Amino acid sequence: MRFAPTALEGVVVVDLEPVEDDRGFFARAWCQREFAEHGLPAEFVQENVGFSAAAGTLRGLHFQQSPFEETKLVRCTAGAVWDVAVDLRVSSPTYRRWTGIELSAERRNLMYVPEGCAHGYLTLTAAAEVRYLTSQFYAPEAATGVRFDDEALGIEWPREVVVVSEQDRSWPQLTGSRGERSST
Repeated sequence: MRFAPTALEGVVVVDLEPVEDDRGFFARAWCQREFAEHGLPAEFVQENVGFSAAAGTLRGLHFQQSPFEETKLVRCTAGAVWDVAVDLRVSSPTYRRWTGIELSAERRNLMYVPEGCAHGYLTLTAAAEVRYLTSQFYAPEAATGVRFDDEALGIEWPREVVVVSEQDRSWPQLTGSRGERSST
């Protein structure tokens, strides 16, 4: 695996290193030891799958509040999505900044999103499927989010948002100065 840090503290893009032969390829997508060696610790306890039928479907921006904060390892297994992490850690030097990357089944890349970051994605293709590991079990009482179109964040979504749930439309707005994109 190749690990490429983004400009957002703790958010890392992971590219597989497939070993190919006449049958196809084989690659590791998760290795606890290798992730820890790159400063990316996580004990994953749950895997989630999200399927979106239509391109332009937005899911997010979600996170769990303390003491249920979660690390996520996100991968698109069908189609393509624009995956976004927003730093909500007040003590972080990249607080309120965001980063985004295209994850796709074709590229087989992943994004590591640490605790304290909100996460969401916009489908770039129809029939997109996202799978992600989490370091915490889902705790409905701790589940929350921030608005995908919050002007304080200024996220640049690469296409029009066509489908979004009422819940994701109703997350609260942040207050204060506008965030900025951190280059990936």
